[in-house]
Amino acid sequence: MRYLAVLRKRTVVNESFFPLFCTFASQPLYMVVNRSYSVIIACMSLYLPSHFPAIECLKSENISVDVADFREQHLHTVPIKIAVLNLMPTKLQTETDILRLLSASPLDIEVAWMRLRSHTPTHVPAAHMDAYYHYFDELSSQSFDGLIVTGAPVEHLNFEEVDYWDELTQIFSWARASLKSTLYICWAAQAGLYFHEGINKYALPKKMFGIFPQRVLHPEVPIFRGFDDVFCMPHSRHTEIRKADIVHCYQLVLLVESEESGVSMCMTKGGKEFFITGHLEYAPRTLDQEYLRDLGKRNDVELPKHYYLDDDPAKRPVVTWRAHAHLLFMNWINEYLR
Repeated sequence: MRYLAVLRKRTVVNESFFPLFCTFASQPLYMVVNRSYSVIIACMSLYLPSHFPAIECLKSENISVDVADFREQHLHTVPIKIAVLNLMPTKLQTETDILRLLSASPLDIEVAWMRLRSHTPTHVPAAHMDAYYHYFDELSSQSFDGLIVTGAPVEHLNFEEVDYWDELTQIFSWARASLKSTLYICWAAQAGLYFHEGINKYALPKKMFGIFPQRVLHPEVPIFRGFDDVFCMPHSRHTEIRKADIVHCYQLVLLVESEESGVSMCMTKGGKEFFITGHLEYAPRTLDQEYLRDLGKRNDVELPKHYYLDDDPAKRPVVTWRAHAHLLFMNWINEYLR
């Protein structure tokens, strides 16, 4: 049995206008009639597997989640289907991070979690992978609209040295041939640029670590609808993509850059692929957890920049990226996957 998370939005409207609302709505509507007014309720459904761990975490963050039977209540809708190849070692946290942002869309979304046959994760129970993840060859024959590929802690290796590189490139090829758009994050962005366009990565003298202001270079691109001219993005990486390589590639458009963190986002023309070198999906405490994890163990990691209140790790992080993270994911879904 599949379960779904239902987020409801209410609009007060005269009952006579209900057919007009239904005509232009992008999702199913129904009406609750009161004596003096009517309320249109638009249901956005995030389809999740039964007992998926992230459901309780999302509820704790005041994200409305109602559990209901997908097949019985939503057979009349065709959801946007997104596959997520989660390469992060902290899989459960990453699942929640991704779902938190997908929940911002007003559209019905079904998520499938993808795994690799050529790599066995060691930081997550095998029972979790068996229950909720499917191998690429089990999903590739299905119809999907989009793909999200997360980062991975392998940037110290050459791409061809990654033990699952061959299978990963099969997924990249499948995505370009079969899907509307793919979102590549952090190391996956570097891997996708290397495979598709021959763009290499370069080692940094010290880790790019913190929250950095970003400048939008092409505000007319639909993925930036509603964006400010400058927004913030978390970065946590030891390698970089260089601007000169992007601007000299005919197929690529440089979208976002920073004086401090360099190239942060580019795309292939038309939005077939988006490559994001940072981590807009990160939760407020993720950089803090990484800093404490590496403190005293590495000599190339400094205090994350522009992150802690008064630059004091004893104080709380200042969240400056969350609103634009939600907006970017919502624009990607609405503008490129519909």
